[in-house]
Amino acid sequence: MALILLRDVSPNVSLSFAPVTVFHAQRQQMSNSSSITQFLLLAFTDTRELQLLHFWLFLGIYLAALLGNGLIITTIACDQHLHTPMYFFLLNLALLDLGSISTTVPKSMANSLWDTRAISYTGCVAQLFFFLFCAAAEYFILIVMSYDRYVAICKPLHYRTLLGSRACVHMAAAAWATGFLYSVLHTVSTFSLPLCKGNGLDQFFCEIPQILKLSCSRSNLRELGLIVFSACLISMCFIFIVLSYVQIFRAVLRIPSEQGRHKAFSTCLPHLAVVSLFVSTVIFAYLKPRSISSLSLDLVVSVLYSLVPPAVNPLIYSMRNQELKDSLWKLMVGCFSK
Repeated sequence: MALILLRDVSPNVSLSFAPVTVFHAQRQQMSNSSSITQFLLLAFTDTRELQLLHFWLFLGIYLAALLGNGLIITTIACDQHLHTPMYFFLLNLALLDLGSISTTVPKSMANSLWDTRAISYTGCVAQLFFFLFCAAAEYFILIVMSYDRYVAICKPLHYRTLLGSRACVHMAAAAWATGFLYSVLHTVSTFSLPLCKGNGLDQFFCEIPQILKLSCSRSNLRELGLIVFSACLISMCFIFIVLSYVQIFRAVLRIPSEQGRHKAFSTCLPHLAVVSLFVSTVIFAYLKPRSISSLSLDLVVSVLYSLVPPAVNPLIYSMRNQELKDSLWKLMVGCFSK
């Protein structure tokens, strides 16, 4: 009798618990798919020769960035004559350049040298956070530097009033704080998405577009919307930079001395060129449609906005600045004479 009752009831029991069982199975599957412990950086992993070429190329760029930015930081910090607003902002720019390139390049070089691909989940989060922090703060420092040049050339009589020591500290602090908030916002938004399309990133560092490709949730529209908003903000700031330099060039053209015009143009044009390269490549990397995305294109664009500015900025702001070169030479002579 008990067997008959059990046989009669069991189908109903199984039907009543079937939806719950399926729900738990789906939840467990989603949990397993999103619990990633590491990512794989798949760029430069085709052949061993390509890995070694990548290592030596990145090593050269990294050493150039370290040497150039390190010399700028040391020279400005040691020479009292360079304690002016322009060099104060240049010091901040060099620090951020060192931070941004040191966040991505050493790990990528180590992976190529030791023929590995992995980066831990925590390491990927930290890498993305610090890179976004340094890159965003650097961009806002560049905006402040364009404003500094605008005031110095177009409103020289108001320079000390508008760019006193307290105002410079406040603007630099605002740039660093804005970069920090921007980085926190994007990092939290990106890594809150469920990732269920593997853990391979076709890049040499953790980049937001590559991580979004792994998401299987519609909530990634939130991060995409944030990226679009950021691109609009970056474009508006870039327009401000361009307008500042238009006013600078108009003022420079009124300078009677040809040497003075050449000095102003040689300082401002490379600055504008580097900012334009950074803005255009960042917007293209983050907003390009997936239909034109390819591994080689993504690598070239990421190198242009993540490696070129930190390596080129010291050349632009030191080799074309006679005052900085003279101070650097005096510092080197003083060190060797001791």
